Amino acid sequence: QVQLVESGGGLVQPGGSLRLSCAASGNIFSINTMGWYRQAPGKERERVALILRGGHTDYIDSVKGRFTISRDDAKNTVYLQMNSLKPEDTAVYYCNNMVQLVGSSRYVEVWGQGTLVTVSS
Repeated sequence: QVQLVESGGGLVQPGGSLRLSCAASGNIFSINTMGWYRQAPGKERERVALILRGGHTDYIDSVKGRFTISRDDAKNTVYLQMNSLKPEDTAVYYCNNMVQLVGSSRYVEVWGQGTLVTVSS
């Protein structure tokens, strides 16, 4: 009923920038929390950043000052601006939304398909 489509991944040199986007579509009434997670080869998936509907944001320590999460509720889209990228940022990045469906009072968790970010010279 809800789909998340991510875009913006790719190959970038250390110190470079990328901007990820994640657009939600479907039977959406509202979206509460929007977040970005990542999973590097051989590692657990970790939450990178999240943004609440009111605009409050939270980041893991390793990306503070380099990554910025933002949202456009009119477009049901969340963004992740990644600057000063490092090789250790290489991972598959997933977006995650807590979505309230039309006609329901409950929230459902929805994941995107993932987009690969590779930081290498």
